[in-house]
Amino acid sequence: MYLKLAFRNTKRSARDYLVYLLTMTLVSALMYTFNSLLFQNELRQYWNAEDMMEIMVCLATVFIMLVTAWLIAYMVRFMMEKRSAEFGIYLLLGMKKSAMTKLYLRENILLGAVSLLSGMLFGIFLQQVLMAALFSMLGMTYHLHVAFHPGTISMTVFSFGGCYLLSLFRCRRNFKKMNIRDLMEAGQKNEEIKEKYEQAKRLLLPLSVLFILLFWRFFGALQSNGDTALFLVGLVATIFLFYMGLSASIVCYIRKKGSLIYRGENLFLLRQFASKVRTMQFTMGTLTALFTLAFMGSSFALMLGSWQTHLLKIKYPFDILLYSPDPADTFEGEMQFLKEKVTPLEYYPYRIYTDGDNRVNAWMLTHLSNWGTMYQNPDGDPNMPDIENMLENYNTYYVCDTYMGLSDYNYLRGMLGYEKITLKEDEYALQIKSRLAQDVQDIADSLKLSGIPESPGSPDAGNLHADSPLLVCGGIYADPFSQDGHNGCDYLIIVPDKVLGRMHPYYSELAVDIDGSAPPFLREELDSLRTAGTEAFRSAAPAPEDSMRQGSDTLIVFGAVNAVRDNLMASMAYMLVSVTIPLFYISLVFLCVAVTVLSVQQLSDSANYGFRYDVLSKLGLKESEIHSLIFRQLTAYYLCPALLAILISGKMILFAGEHFVMMTGVPVSSGSFFLKSIALFFGIYLVYFALTYVSFTRNVRRGRR
Repeated sequence: MYLKLAFRNTKRSARDYLVYLLTMTLVSALMYTFNSLLFQNELRQYWNAEDMMEIMVCLATVFIMLVTAWLIAYMVRFMMEKRSAEFGIYLLLGMKKSAMTKLYLRENILLGAVSLLSGMLFGIFLQQVLMAALFSMLGMTYHLHVAFHPGTISMTVFSFGGCYLLSLFRCRRNFKKMNIRDLMEAGQKNEEIKEKYEQAKRLLLPLSVLFILLFWRFFGALQSNGDTALFLVGLVATIFLFYMGLSASIVCYIRKKGSLIYRGENLFLLRQFASKVRTMQFTMGTLTALFTLAFMGSSFALMLGSWQTHLLKIKYPFDILLYSPDPADTFEGEMQFLKEKVTPLEYYPYRIYTDGDNRVNAWMLTHLSNWGTMYQNPDGDPNMPDIENMLENYNTYYVCDTYMGLSDYNYLRGMLGYEKITLKEDEYALQIKSRLAQDVQDIADSLKLSGIPESPGSPDAGNLHADSPLLVCGGIYADPFSQDGHNGCDYLIIVPDKVLGRMHPYYSELAVDIDGSAPPFLREELDSLRTAGTEAFRSAAPAPEDSMRQGSDTLIVFGAVNAVRDNLMASMAYMLVSVTIPLFYISLVFLCVAVTVLSVQQLSDSANYGFRYDVLSKLGLKESEIHSLIFRQLTAYYLCPALLAILISGKMILFAGEHFVMMTGVPVSSGSFFLKSIALFFGIYLVYFALTYVSFTRNVRRGRR
């Protein structure tokens, strides 16, 4: 009998809480889809280093399990409260609490099983879509096929079923506290809007708004990690205090009989909204936090996806670029090897020079926004001891300034399809990363260079030649030019060829343009060729005193002595996919969970408090007016946590975007990706809203019959 009753109640619950059931189905489908990434033999065999993907997917799964467990626990408790009258009747009929507990557990286990099975079936379809997109991003060919890996199934069942069962068994304590009177009266209680100390609590609303404004104004200017952490803790507390203050403010406004409450149906709407916010203060705060994380996660994922397409073009515009610490290296061994592996269309060996000084280094370290005042004395002058310490001990800039002759520079620009430049005899040009170009616009007024330093072998080496003319900046160029250790670090000084006559060579480079794509692992083969010391690599040089540097980009640093763009692009794509996919995974689940709670709460109200709308109908409101009232009520309820989340996450995205550009060297528009993220998620938001609106109006009509 109990089993039959459990099936009947499960069918009814699935109909009443369809939004919740659909969300749980989607969550289990996403779990299955993303867990399958861990068991793709094609990826494991191809990359031979799948740790990052495993770590990121596992971390994402942990976050999803925590949020899913919270949703299940919330819904189990919520449905139990809404069915209190039913449980009271069971007790009146003589059913024991233990039997009723088992009945309720069976119902929810059946609901969970239906969600899990349907989700895994849907996950098979999503898996094919995800794998096709993933393989396309990695430049690999994917053939559609259905494979049921035991690891994927067991991990999904464990993740979903574990948090489901944990939440269910927690509800057993609630059944032990039940009594018939409380159960029978629970369904007759209205949500109270009375609050204690509401006059004082309403001050929390302007205070929380003020804190959010301060957050927008000062968050980006915080210097220490401690201040930032403290600010974020205060922001989290502000989210919850905002709803406490909002509810109290509405209650006070109603009691003071404000001028707007008697216009139209405002009184009804305000009381509905105030009562719901008061009873769901913690839930609304939690939902706002989930929305914030969802917006941030999706924005970062979109940002990284766009960044991937531009990164290698900016960092390594040449097909192949080889570095040698030996200034006399002719790269004969490498070219012989490359001709066996690829078809070179054009290649060009050249040298980078130095005058033995670090004047430009010092200027950069005291003018670029990266460093701020880190390398300045209190009076603004360069702190040379700190600068020299950085140059010697940190792998950022070369110890000495780096120069290139105009003829070499123009030849390389021609290889990249750029226009050639011209310089007067008393001019130099600055080649710099695009993200830093704005910081050096005044270099012409503040930095003049000697065209001819003293000979490196003279007693005055490093000093300026007495008869040397001063060179002024004749142009700043920010075209991508491989400035992560190859062609200087961050910057490169371009001078007329005759100026190089008294400088000494610093290191050698070889730029190669090839026909087609480079074969996999060509870069690794070039690296092993250098270390092998074989006859084929006749130009191998001893280890340099000054190793290859990386520039001021700090987030993604290759440090590739032999840079093969196609190989680096594949490696970068895999690394970014390992981050972007889990971010979308988490963001999508967070959004669906948050909207599900909103929807279920409103649908429950439509069933329990339908008599309120029946009263409005008897007072003369037309059907269309009642539908309009429902629409306005749902809109206010849905928009409140979403708009607050947008306000908070928007600042976080803009702040992170600025630092993202600074650390990567790749300019991205964080604001545009944030808007795309909002558009994407509001599309999902509208689907849930529409389903809730249709179900709400149907429940109200049914309750009025």
